[in-house]
Amino acid sequence: MSETVGQMSDDGSTPQRKPPRQTRAQREWRPGQVKAPRSVKTLFASTVLCLEAVLMFFFSLAAWGLNQNGPYAWWLLGGSLLLGLILILTCAVLQRPGGYVFGWVLQFVMLFGFIGVALLTSAGLIVPLAALPGVAFMACWWYAVSKGEQLDDEKMQRFQAEEALAQDATSEENNDD
Repeated sequence: MSETVGQMSDDGSTPQRKPPRQTRAQREWRPGQVKAPRSVKTLFASTVLCLEAVLMFFFSLAAWGLNQNGPYAWWLLGGSLLLGLILILTCAVLQRPGGYVFGWVLQFVMLFGFIGVALLTSAGLIVPLAALPGVAFMACWWYAVSKGEQLDDEKMQRFQAEEALAQDATSEENNDD
């Protein structure tokens, strides 16, 4: 969808059009350029972090609902929602140095948060069961990071082999000429 500019072209027949806006990736692309594969590790880890954020949202509602009359109820709600927001924002920094370390820190914060809330409140929360979601998601995080790393290695080997085959094919075409 291009916009027209108020000026007429040189021959006076049709208005000139602005070129469509392009993203940085579109501007930097060159013909024949091969795009490197995206990280599976980041995809898996981001998925786990987003699911944990959803869990924290529902946990915050449950903790607040069970402790509405307590003086700490709003702190439980706000702290849990803040942790959920931080979990989502962490997805953006996974590719940076320390991103996965920060993810591990958040796993322990979430686990100890569940246990702390269970110890703080006594309204129907059984303390040993409070650790289950934290431990389960910590296992999911470990699996996402380790399996994602393995799949990234396999994907990069396949990508490099395909690049080598494509380069061999182009060099054979040049030799045949």
